[in-house]
Amino acid sequence: MTAAASPAPALQFDERVATAVREGLTARPKRLPAWLFYDRAGSRLFDAITELDEYYLTRTERGIFLRASKEIVRQASAEQRLRISELGAGSAEKTRLLLRAAVNRLGAVVYEPIDVSASALDGARRRIQREIPGVTVTPRVMDYTDGDGHKFHLGAMDPDERRLVLYIGSSIGNFEPAEAERLLHRVRAGLEIGDSMLLGVDLVKDKSTLVAAYDDAQGVTAAFNRNMLVRVNRELDAEFDVEAFEHRAVWNQANSRMEMHLVSRCAQQVLVGELDMTVEFAAGETIHTENSYKYRPGQAEALLAKTGFRAEATWTDERGWFAVCLGRAS
Repeated sequence: MTAAASPAPALQFDERVATAVREGLTARPKRLPAWLFYDRAGSRLFDAITELDEYYLTRTERGIFLRASKEIVRQASAEQRLRISELGAGSAEKTRLLLRAAVNRLGAVVYEPIDVSASALDGARRRIQREIPGVTVTPRVMDYTDGDGHKFHLGAMDPDERRLVLYIGSSIGNFEPAEAERLLHRVRAGLEIGDSMLLGVDLVKDKSTLVAAYDDAQGVTAAFNRNMLVRVNRELDAEFDVEAFEHRAVWNQANSRMEMHLVSRCAQQVLVGELDMTVEFAAGETIHTENSYKYRPGQAEALLAKTGFRAEATWTDERGWFAVCLGRAS
C-alpha cells in the first residue's frame, strides 16, 4: 500500500489471478496477495488514500524530496546523463520533484516508470510530458515482482548514462524480509557498478499513528481493501458479498508490521465460479491482504548492504518518521 516489457495477454493475467485466489483462499489462514489491490478502481482509491490526513507516508516522503531532490540527483548522476527507472510508479506524484531536479541539473532525463496499472502509467506520462519539458517518458506495463531467474531486466541504456532505480513510498515494506532481499538482489543483478537505487522506508512510530494510517475515519482504506473482493467477483465470477466483510488494520509489534485483513462478519459460503470452488468462512475468519513492515533506523542501509549496494546517504524528515536511502551498486 505496491517479465515482458509489454502487457501480458489477458488470458495469462487471468490465470495468474486465478492461481493466486485458488491458493490463497485454500490456505490456512486465508490470504490474498496485495498486488490484487491495483486494478483501475484500486489505483484510484490508493491515490485518494495518499491525500488523507491520517496517511502521513506520502506527504512525509514528499517533504523529504522537496528538501533533498537536488542533492539526491547530484549524488546519483555524478554529472553523467541519468535514466530514472521507478518500480511501482503509479501516478508518479512525488517523482515529479526528482524529475524537475534532474532536468534543472542535467537539462534532460529519461524516465522509465514501471507499474501493473496501464491507466496510472498513461496518466503519469501525459502529466509529466505536459508539465516538465526535458523528460522523455518510456512507460513499461509489467509486474516487477513476477520476474524469472535472478536478474531484473531493465531497458537498455546508452554508454554515457547512469541509472537511478526508485523504489519509494515504502513499497519494500509489503514484502516479507527474505522476499525483500530477493527482490533487491534481482534489481542489483540488472545494474552496472556505479548505478544507484533510492529506497524509501517507513519507520517505526507510535501505534495510534500507524493504525490510523491504515484505518482512516472516512473509510477510504476500508473501500480499498474490500475492492479486492470486487475484483475477484468481476474477474473470476465470484459471489462475494463485499459488505459481509469488515476491514481490519492491526499493528503487529512482534513482527514490526502493520497488517490489513478482511474479516467475515458471519458464517458464509462463497462461490468462485471460474474456479469451480466454494469457499467456506467461519464468523470472524479473516483473509490476510497486506503486510507493511516498518523499519528502524539503520535497517534500510543494512538491507542495501546485504543486496549489493553501498549505502551512501540517508535523508529523513524532522520527526524521524520516514527515511529515503541512496545505495550505489558495488
